[in-house]
Amino acid sequence: MATEVLDRQIAPGGHINPSAPLGSDMEKDATFFNTPVRNDSDPTESFHGDEKVHHTIEVGGEEEEGDSFIRDPFRPFDDLPSEKQWVMTIRAVFVGLCCGCLVNASNVYLGLKTGWTFSANLFGAIAGFAVLKFLSTTVAENFPIIGGSFGPRENNIVQTAAMASGGLSNVFISAFPALYQLGLLKTPKEDFWRIVSLTAVGGYFGFFFATPLRKFFIVYVARELRLIFPSASATAMTIRSMHDATRGEQVGKMKMKALSIAFGIAFTLRVVSQYCLGLLWEWHFFLWFYIWGHYKNLAIYVENWGWFVQFTPAFIGAGMLTGLNVSISFFGGSVLAWGIIGPALVHNNAAFGKLSAPADPKWGELVTFYSFTGKSSTKEAPSPRYWLLWPGVLAMIAISFTELLLQWKIIWFAFQAVGRGVGKGLVDMAKLAGKDLAWLRGKTAQPQTDLVEDPASEDEQVKMWMWLPGLVATIISICVVLGVQYDMPVGMSLLSVFLAFFFSFLAVQCTGVTDITPLTAASKASQIILGGATKGEHWQTDHAQRLNLLGGALANMGANQATDLTQDFRTGFLLRTPPIQQWLVQGVGTFVAIFLAPAIFRLFMTAYPCVILMEDKCAFSAPSVSAWRIVAIAATDPTLPIPTSAGIFAIIFAAFGCFMCVLRHYVWVGKLEWVRTYHPNMMCVSLAFVLPQTYYGTAMVIGSTAAYLWEKKNAKHYEVFCYAVAAGLIAGEGIGGVINAILQIAGVSGDYYGSGIACPGGAC
Repeated sequence: MATEVLDRQIAPGGHINPSAPLGSDMEKDATFFNTPVRNDSDPTESFHGDEKVHHTIEVGGEEEEGDSFIRDPFRPFDDLPSEKQWVMTIRAVFVGLCCGCLVNASNVYLGLKTGWTFSANLFGAIAGFAVLKFLSTTVAENFPIIGGSFGPRENNIVQTAAMASGGLSNVFISAFPALYQLGLLKTPKEDFWRIVSLTAVGGYFGFFFATPLRKFFIVYVARELRLIFPSASATAMTIRSMHDATRGEQVGKMKMKALSIAFGIAFTLRVVSQYCLGLLWEWHFFLWFYIWGHYKNLAIYVENWGWFVQFTPAFIGAGMLTGLNVSISFFGGSVLAWGIIGPALVHNNAAFGKLSAPADPKWGELVTFYSFTGKSSTKEAPSPRYWLLWPGVLAMIAISFTELLLQWKIIWFAFQAVGRGVGKGLVDMAKLAGKDLAWLRGKTAQPQTDLVEDPASEDEQVKMWMWLPGLVATIISICVVLGVQYDMPVGMSLLSVFLAFFFSFLAVQCTGVTDITPLTAASKASQIILGGATKGEHWQTDHAQRLNLLGGALANMGANQATDLTQDFRTGFLLRTPPIQQWLVQGVGTFVAIFLAPAIFRLFMTAYPCVILMEDKCAFSAPSVSAWRIVAIAATDPTLPIPTSAGIFAIIFAAFGCFMCVLRHYVWVGKLEWVRTYHPNMMCVSLAFVLPQTYYGTAMVIGSTAAYLWEKKNAKHYEVFCYAVAAGLIAGEGIGGVINAILQIAGVSGDYYGSGIACPGGAC
């Protein structure tokens, strides 16, 4: 999951041996030594704000499958059932698009709530299996469109369509709301087609750019750089296990049943609870003590800082997926920020609250510390939320860059491989011209041990003439759209395109090794670089901020979509799905996403305008939006509105976070590796500073504790059902949130007909 997207790290790059000489076989082996695919319950996984959540799970019960994958993770599966050659069926594409639409809508809701989004890969794989398996067994073989046999490759097509159509939601929980909060665009309704145009060029840039990356990352350098793509590999193994002739169908049906029940419960709770939030959705224990004490005791002070329990299925499910380390780190960050530092700031008059109901004698001591309006967002009289925002965001950016830089050897090997690939291309061109570049041929030769056989035949490949003209046309379109729609000069547009190229390449490579898509680093680095470029032009602050956010959004969309689609190619590689069919499905899914994501965003902004108006009381805190907004301000505004004490603490806190990353990476190795299990995840701790809702951390601890006890009691049962239950809870609440937005616009939501019983001030 992530701010903007959660990422989960698996043993970054293995154990790096700093004493090995750079570029040597010894050093390379040390760098890539033992890169495992981890179980979701592994408490050492990291939980990164602004990164994409990948669900890396063990597909339990199939020891033979796991053994063959561990022996050679770069060889396609050989034990798949026979299947028709053309697997890109209408039914598979339609079901996949439906799954992707559910995930896309759910991600906008969850992302605006907490800044986290979830991948559609395993959800699409499991849901697609259930639907198409049912059709294949109940409908006649020769029935048009919906009839026919069903195998793992068609299942992969469903999952590919889900991934492509479920993407591009990231910028709608970050960059675009930030543009509106800063007053740089008009309204989501008026700007809809402008937004669609930018989403289209950004999405198709990632689509076309991902195409050649299959040959490079999945085949050419996969074994050399140990690019396992853990989430994509886990998806392929899950699909294979569900199509196993002995017990696969039974396991698949059980997974889908669990997912459906969890989805139904979460969906119903989210929709129904809005009419009585204080009893069905939130329990304000300290508020109850205050009321029972006739509104005259100190319990109200705990309530003022947001310490209550919310039964949010999505984050109970998130806790089940991420494990105890992530959940406890996030909860601990909430305690540190909103239980210790925040009250200390108010006590020492470094930050200030705002009375919520000063005229009501019962609620005269009810205070909000989360205001972003008026003086609360100034350096002279900041609210605790505004004060804590700066150290939280700076620490997240610093930690994200530190994690990226700690992979410098892996990145170095990747660029060496790029250089070798360019050299090989020159050798081939010279050969066509009748020349033999023997020296260059020797330098670019790939060791036999690093070769990976591509299971796709020549006629199943995506030809260069299919993707290269599209990529060139997309780059031209980017310059046109940014210039005409947003008044960005061609030079700035080309700089944005270059940054999108660079960070997309880097994001795919990092995801392949660590399962982390570094969207924080990509987006914020783009914002900082573009901020430096705009300062040299001496533009007006609002114009500079607009270009800053748009350039960061382009890099974000490119890196996000390119990484998702390259992971699809990895899943298809293992399942021997023809790349050309996957590519066509990705194009269709991307087309759906470029209209769906803006439409869902417009729906939520119409229902909840408080997000872009930054009102004190709002159902969505949108932490990613805050992060993007203040980076844009910091990169372009000559007068930085940071409270002095917050700035000093931000530097110290960020430095401490970076130190903790280095400590985990270089010290907790070998015999001390067990300490990583208990090492706090500083990205999660920092994220809690930006997100004032403490109940998300509480819900995640509930979920992770339940999953831990479940695994201890019945590991096999846990392996079959845990992800399915968690995915159902997450998707159910997300879709329920979409229905609530529709009810809000229709004027029949809980805001109009709900009860405020057991809520502070009579309203939750």
